[in-house]
Amino acid sequence: MTDQVLHRVAGYETRFNALFEEYFDTLDVRLDAPSFSRFTQECLALVRDLALRGGKRMRVVLLHEAARLVSEEPAEGLDAAALSIELLQTHGLIHDDLIDDSPTRRGGPSTYYAYRGRFPRHPQAALGLTVLAGDLALALSLQVLLDAKAPLAVRQAMVETQARSASDTFMGQIVDLERDFGTAPDEDVLHTVADYKSARYSVLAPMKLGLLAAGEQPALFEQELRGYARLVGICGQMRDDYLDLFGDAAVMGKPTGGDLRDGKHSYTVSALLSAVSGAERAVVEAALGDRSCTPETVTVVREIAESSGAAARLRADMRRHAEQAGALAARWRPRWRDDAVEFFELLPLWSVDRAK
Repeated sequence: MTDQVLHRVAGYETRFNALFEEYFDTLDVRLDAPSFSRFTQECLALVRDLALRGGKRMRVVLLHEAARLVSEEPAEGLDAAALSIELLQTHGLIHDDLIDDSPTRRGGPSTYYAYRGRFPRHPQAALGLTVLAGDLALALSLQVLLDAKAPLAVRQAMVETQARSASDTFMGQIVDLERDFGTAPDEDVLHTVADYKSARYSVLAPMKLGLLAAGEQPALFEQELRGYARLVGICGQMRDDYLDLFGDAAVMGKPTGGDLRDGKHSYTVSALLSAVSGAERAVVEAALGDRSCTPETVTVVREIAESSGAAARLRADMRRHAEQAGALAARWRPRWRDDAVEFFELLPLWSVDRAK
């Protein structure tokens, strides 16, 4: 990425964080919540807290850069689309942490564990309120599009895009859980899970929303956009799975080895199991699904992954898919603005290099 592009990306993040904070500051006025309800206010506070702990806001970046494919002029509806994307992401994080029984997220307590601390003697209430907090974030993500300052046809198309991406993501979560039952999944299964669970709402939906806001018809380029999003989504899931074992816990805001402890057949775990045998495989299999697996054992598994070549293979696979995505984006030049196309061409490899 050039300095100019990185400066633009940083600007999106800074501007959106201010927009997101303003949105939550005025949410009470727009919600018809019962005045006596303390639980509703606590729920909104927890949703706000998690949402504003956001990272690089790459979905927001994709949204704005997709609009720039068509025009540099500000497009109506982009702010609402950005809010919708991050509210849907907040919904996903709340439910993910409940599904995974994860105590931390983005350097703080997960919503589920915050409720568990609030209601130590009422575990069902903690569970139920967590589910409802995620549901509220999902509803808000659609409502903000209905209220967008954009033509009716654009608002309707945006809502349809987000609703479809949400349902695809839910199916991705289902098959993600299914993946870890029975035999180890093959590469096609892993890629399909990544596509449904991640690519469709993290890459495809932001790009389609950005194009819609800029006056383009993304349906005309559906297959191209889907192909690019799938490749970037696979890279992103590989990166997440890789960092789960090899990342810095302080940077990620959660401990490493989570997929191993949860018995998940992630890209990293699958690559590792296919590369080892004998005593090394026994170590990995003993750690897989062991919720009490120690950091020392995670370190041993990490060393096995490096020495067996599994880590190098995963890095190579990430790079191969990133190069394919970049090559696909390069074909957009005759149709869309060159400097915006360059962003999508460079993004996949930049993301993979950051993973290292």
